[in-house]
Amino acid sequence: MRACVLGANGQLGRALVAALPGAVALDRAALDIGDADAVAAHDFTGVDVLVNAAAYTAVDRAETEPGAAWRANAAGPAHLAAAAREHGCLLVHVSTEYVFDGTAPGPVAEDAPPSPLGVYGASKAAGELAVRAALPERHVIVRTSWVVGDGGNFVATMVRLARDGVCPVVVDDQVGRPTFAPDLAAALLVLAGSGRHGIFHVTGDGEPVSWHGLAREVFARCGRDPGDVRPVSTAEYAADRPHLARRPANSVLDLSRATRAGVTMPPWRDGLGAHLGTAR
Repeated sequence: MRACVLGANGQLGRALVAALPGAVALDRAALDIGDADAVAAHDFTGVDVLVNAAAYTAVDRAETEPGAAWRANAAGPAHLAAAAREHGCLLVHVSTEYVFDGTAPGPVAEDAPPSPLGVYGASKAAGELAVRAALPERHVIVRTSWVVGDGGNFVATMVRLARDGVCPVVVDDQVGRPTFAPDLAAALLVLAGSGRHGIFHVTGDGEPVSWHGLAREVFARCGRDPGDVRPVSTAEYAADRPHLARRPANSVLDLSRATRAGVTMPPWRDGLGAHLGTAR
């Protein structure tokens, strides 16, 4: 399987390149997927699988930069789907739980109707639709959540705050499961080779946790008192932060379809231990 990774310089992209040492690795400087002409002109000859890890992920900034979000998250996947159709490739496209509003109870299944709360989620939902329309039987769409890899992310921020002696205030009424980039990359490769198509949910496994609970876990592994992380409700946190986009309260996704396709995701606490080099 000869793969081409788009968004190769992001957290997931770097994990994919590490897992696929023979892949063609394209960052935005090499190919801007929002540029229709550039994608159409790119030579994908010999590529079997396009893996799209490129995205506009600045959730809050998307509310004031909707054009940039839609260019990368909706138009970009549409351009890649057209290229995949022309070259006979499978397109593996990474999406997000932000396509849902987070009001459904329990783990959310793939067939739940999208109901995004903001620009970021809406643009990602549109990207999914574009991929499905262009490649009805040659797509794998993977929705994930709370990705942690090599780069800026929530865990990295909490590690820095723990080491700097800060006592942060963290939201305790949004729940999900962290997903560690190497585990997600491995799952994408399994799904790409499974012969199946459609939408799959892939996150870390294990009991759901709030952002506050995750921060406490990080603090404990850094040798800090977890009690130094103070809980706050979303409403209280957002009261003096008008720039914040609305976020789903429930980001827990149902993993059973991916499991049936051969994906085994480790519990998120194990992934956190591997990421931080700690064990519990």
